[in-house]
Amino acid sequence: MSCDLLILNGTVLTQDDKRPRVEAIAVSQGRIVKLGRSRDIAALKGRKTRVIDAEGATVLPGFTDAHVHIFGGSMALGLLDVDGVSGYAALEKAVRAYDKSHPGQGLILGNQLNYVVLGENQPMTRDVLDRILPDRPLLLYAPDYHTAWANTLALKMAGLFEGLILPPGHEVVMGSDGKASGELHEPLAIAPVADLAPENRRPRLGIDTGGDPEKHVSEQEYAYDLDLLRRGLAHLAAHGITSFHNMDGNLYTMQLLASLEAQGQLTARGIIPFHFKPYMPVAALERARVMHQAYKGRYLRSGAVKMFMDGVVDSGTAVMLDDYPDHPGWRGDPLFSQAKFNAVAVAADALGLQIAVHAIGDGAVRMVLDGYAAARKQNGKRDSRHRVEHIEVIHPDDIKRFKKLGVLASVQTPHAPGGQGLPLQPTLRKIGKAKWPYAYAWQTLRKAGATMVFGTDWPVSDVNPLRAIHTAVTREPWEAGLPNQRQSLSDALASYTASGAYAGFAETYLGKLRTGYAADIVVLDRNIERVAVAEIAVTRPRFTISGGRVVYEA
Repeated sequence: MSCDLLILNGTVLTQDDKRPRVEAIAVSQGRIVKLGRSRDIAALKGRKTRVIDAEGATVLPGFTDAHVHIFGGSMALGLLDVDGVSGYAALEKAVRAYDKSHPGQGLILGNQLNYVVLGENQPMTRDVLDRILPDRPLLLYAPDYHTAWANTLALKMAGLFEGLILPPGHEVVMGSDGKASGELHEPLAIAPVADLAPENRRPRLGIDTGGDPEKHVSEQEYAYDLDLLRRGLAHLAAHGITSFHNMDGNLYTMQLLASLEAQGQLTARGIIPFHFKPYMPVAALERARVMHQAYKGRYLRSGAVKMFMDGVVDSGTAVMLDDYPDHPGWRGDPLFSQAKFNAVAVAADALGLQIAVHAIGDGAVRMVLDGYAAARKQNGKRDSRHRVEHIEVIHPDDIKRFKKLGVLASVQTPHAPGGQGLPLQPTLRKIGKAKWPYAYAWQTLRKAGATMVFGTDWPVSDVNPLRAIHTAVTREPWEAGLPNQRQSLSDALASYTASGAYAGFAETYLGKLRTGYAADIVVLDRNIERVAVAEIAVTRPRFTISGGRVVYEA
């Protein structure tokens, strides 16, 4: 037997408990056909076999990022990036440089603007942005994408300068002068400004409205969007990602990815959910069922429903069980009532759909778990693998409910304050010291038996799995006496591989390097078990292999 691809001389971490380490892998027709010693696998070399010498470096199953926004992330690659920018002068320099290199009168979109970019007690306002760029509309997203700031021109062009009445959780923040301050909370407040850039509308529809714009897209726009996704997929491949779970979704996103698959250009496997919005009737789940029936492949599938229960801590839109320490009487407004969420959860579960819900505050997490409990009580126990996304604060009484209900804990290690350059404030102040032991409680959840799956929330955070793993294994408590939430390297790798496949109902063919499994593999540029921990963050893939195809080569 000759093979298409051989990987030799590797430190292969298979994530398979039955055979955790080997030296080499043989691949034929997109599948792993043999694992073992290099000298034995080398004997399978044929005239056309490609051989990769791993040179002792780590070889893993391809990474699964279990929480991304593929369309938005692809678009963000071309935006103004102010990640790491600190202080007015640096922000002014970055914005004006982008304006100069992208001439015109259209909206400038930027991302990764730190909440405290001007300092702890200096809020960002439209007046500040007006000093930087008064004559062109400007919108800068916070790293979490739940808050954004606009200059006066952008607010006026979007019709927000005098304010706008919005549903709970969404807000055009007003200033003392009775005009919009420039700060915008959540999608319905941000969208009117973001829509000033027409090319931004389609990537956002899956998260903002759950809408399907396919009837209104021209051939030129469709081609533009395909190219956008090609760039995004190439970005994932360059970081060793061979599977992604999208956390917004609509039929249009799925159709674009299906077009790429038909052209042989889909380099990562994707799950695209139906995004159920609070205003939708329960009957709208029929659209999710139809998507599920239409897309059940091993490269593209649906079968999931995504929902948002709350916002984020820094803007005070995360739903808490107790008052915010800096805002007595305020706990955040849930986007669903408990009754409505329970009804949706019961109905979606009855349709055999997986549910994933954004829940950051301990109040939101409890509401979601209560909804899943209601679904189990009504429909009976099944292998649902429902998920809670983020879990940035949790009440101790709810920790063991994850294992009890079979609910997956989907967390994003780059989000913890102090990691990847994020400041500690205002997040820790808004959570309150009493809740610090249960904030970003990764190891606490793991020890309680929760299945932990990792992702980045790209473009909210850098999509690089190795940087996220480094963040997970180096996390420090914010003060003495707090629980240690640091992850072991082996646990972090499992959460990015085998557990990610399990979360996507793909554990029978993905997430492990095992005979008969799909050849989704990443070959790194060093042995991450033997280098200094700091080197994990700068480790890079040499090769990314998807279904036996080399889709990235350094």
